[in-house]
Amino acid sequence: MSNAVATKQNAELSTDLMDDILEFAGEGAAFGADEMQIPFVRALQALSPQLGKKKPEYIEGAEQGDLFNTVTGEVWKGDDGVTIIPCYQTTKYLEFTPRDQGGGFRGEINPTDPILQRTSRQGSKEILPTGNELVKSDQHFCLVMSGDGAFQPAVIDMKSTQLKVSRRWKTQIAMQKIKHPKTGVMVVPPLFATMWKITTVEESNDQGTWFTPSVEKVGLVQTRDLMLEAKAFRDSVVAGEVKAASEGVVPPSPSVQQDDDIPF
Repeated sequence: MSNAVATKQNAELSTDLMDDILEFAGEGAAFGADEMQIPFVRALQALSPQLGKKKPEYIEGAEQGDLFNTVTGEVWKGDDGVTIIPCYQTTKYLEFTPRDQGGGFRGEINPTDPILQRTSRQGSKEILPTGNELVKSDQHFCLVMSGDGAFQPAVIDMKSTQLKVSRRWKTQIAMQKIKHPKTGVMVVPPLFATMWKITTVEESNDQGTWFTPSVEKVGLVQTRDLMLEAKAFRDSVVAGEVKAASEGVVPPSPSVQQDDDIPF
């Protein structure tokens, strides 16, 4: 069911039924954090299974360059993008079995682990002493605006050549200033009080074409409730109550390479 249809149906509910729904709000939906997935928002590429009509992951109407939610399947057109509120960012060091040995996510490596200093470069890849591949990933925990205007938690992970987009974004965040209305002092607003738009842009080299994210500033959140919701999500991530689902972690695609690295 599309968000537009769901919103229309909600608007048509009787007042009595809506009152009953609100009276029992939340009952039966109190799942533990370890029982739920925090979805990823990713760009669709030429070989993404969501574009294959015979694939179980197929999403009708989706196209290359669109953004999609890995859990709900919601799609945003790449040119239009999606509005987000960044709440927390962390850098992960991920270990993968090489694809020619079956592939697969092996787990995270602690940033202080000395093994990270003993990697070797093989072409475009960082290889651990174990022979497995090391992938650095910037994970941005965000609230993402759905089609009905509500905000839902999601992770935007940037690996390989996308790390330059992540660095540029973090620089923009650190450099923004607002003037205190009482003191006139310029201050940096909290991360969870800012809004941004993620779109996609097409890039190519002699090995092919792909889509990578682009980030632009929208402004500040417009309500205190929304800012507090974003802060609460951030606090949950910091406390370890919320984590990105490990099954959502995927290695960079080997189909296209750029700057000796592999894109989104």
